[in-house]
Amino acid sequence: MTTLLYDGSFDGLFTAIFEVFEYRYKDVEIFSRENFQQENMFAEIHEVITQQEKSERVLNKLEQNIGKSGIHQLLQVFLSEDPEMEKLILSAVQQSIKHSGENILQNFADEHILKISKICKSVSRERHRMTAFVRFEKMQDEIYFAKIDPDFNVLPLIRKHFKNRYADQKWMIYDLRRHYGLLYDLENCEFFYPDEKLDLNQYQQKFHEEEKKYQTLWQSYFTRTNIKERKNTKLHIQHVPKRYWKYLTEKW
Repeated sequence: MTTLLYDGSFDGLFTAIFEVFEYRYKDVEIFSRENFQQENMFAEIHEVITQQEKSERVLNKLEQNIGKSGIHQLLQVFLSEDPEMEKLILSAVQQSIKHSGENILQNFADEHILKISKICKSVSRERHRMTAFVRFEKMQDEIYFAKIDPDFNVLPLIRKHFKNRYADQKWMIYDLRRHYGLLYDLENCEFFYPDEKLDLNQYQQKFHEEEKKYQTLWQSYFTRTNIKERKNTKLHIQHVPKRYWKYLTEKW
């Protein structure tokens, strides 16, 4: 067994996959260095150095067979953080190379392809809910700030949506679970990686006065318009699952 270790990045993974073919590894597994725990002391370790050129060669070859939508599906699998993510993507690439000219992502008889399809549906659902339930709060520095805690690493998937929708204001979206975020400054929309985790107590102290008034007003409005006799909690939870309530001002 040969174990390839990469840096945890998308390009790093596809560099590792390139080297599976380059060195003709047969019995092989791929892990990020962060998640690797060596159980087989006799396994051969191969350290992968991320090279964008190698990554792009694999992706360009894949695009010929599965198209851009297929590449997007594999990106969703990567962002799902599923424990078998590397195994599934490697299997898809190997099948695509073997069956050149066919879109192997339609072969649901294969257990790996079927799981890829199920993961993509779950990630897409989470992405949609993030675009629907994210709430921005105005801070003292005039930047609108939103905190999220999604089940999957969907921040890269919602970047374009928020950049287009809120192009006229500065904003930040921060992933509490993965400790990184997006910053839009009216020109650029870039990822940022703070050295320290977000302190929620300090964060709330930096609310703009207008934001505090707005939250109080909105909570009051929601309370007054909520008709108890027409309350249907079961239906409400179907449309807005409880785990998303923490984003909604009216639920605080």
